[in-house]
Amino acid sequence: MTGRDNPLYRSRTDRMISGVCGGIARWLGWSPTVVRVLYVALSLLSAAFPGILIYLLLWIVMPQERDAHDGEPIGASFR
Repeated sequence: MTGRDNPLYRSRTDRMISGVCGGIARWLGWSPTVVRVLYVALSLLSAAFPGILIYLLLWIVMPQERDAHDGEPIGASFR
């Protein structure tokens, strides 16, 4: 379920560095751990450098999920 019902945002709760993998996991409906392991594996298989650049680009481009102070959290409907 992607699109307007489930927009892609960086997660505020499922984050290790910036919430990119947590946001992708929520968007796909997967476990954040699975997304992180797959991301690291793919990055290592591609000599790591492209994976780091993609992560930094997503960190800049993906908007941060709103928190409770900004209104209803974006991911509230997925719990």
